Amino acid sequence: MCAPASATGVYDIPNFNSDTWVIDQGEVINRANEGQISNTFADLAQNTGKQVRIVTIRRLDYGETTQSFTEALFDKWFPTTEDKANQVLLVIDVLTNQSAIATGEEVKSLLPEETAESVASETLLVPLRDGNKYNQAFLDSTDRLSKILSGEADPGPPEVNNNISVEGNFGKVEGEERSNAIAWIVGLLVAATIIPMATYYIYLAVQPSSNS
Repeated sequence: MCAPASATGVYDIPNFNSDTWVIDQGEVINRANEGQISNTFADLAQNTGKQVRIVTIRRLDYGETTQSFTEALFDKWFPTTEDKANQVLLVIDVLTNQSAIATGEEVKSLLPEETAESVASETLLVPLRDGNKYNQAFLDSTDRLSKILSGEADPGPPEVNNNISVEGNFGKVEGEERSNAIAWIVGLLVAATIIPMATYYIYLAVQPSSNS
């Protein structure tokens, strides 16, 4: 089966030069933020020897997963274990918002697999669940990776549970208030209709009969 024309394969991604830190084929990072990310990674490489690159793609080839694509691109760019040693590659498919990360052996002491996966699945993806905030997602991921690989404390993934809970409670309260308001309005309308009618019938009932 042929891949769609817009699908991206590993060999559609160009080789990078030493100043390439971001390849944004998905076109989701604005120029100012791409520059900021590139500067952060350039400083990291100069200060620590650790190198991080970000790739965004529009769509994967048929049968490809984000993880298999990332591993294949990692192998293409860094063919040997020595080449891979100090490298990190973070990839996202913007069609599905599926992400993956690959790391070299010398990076793992600072960035173990669990933490790397947290960057790819939490730090990168949480802002995307709140309105596809790609720029925020990549700025947050860049900040976290640069701190970890510089030997600083891991700031951790975004905290979202409390925000989600609060928003959910607000939604529930607002819904309950709206239901109570509707109930009051219906009650008042019913009362406005029934009370005058009841009063009228009571009035007729207590009037003397015209035959008396």
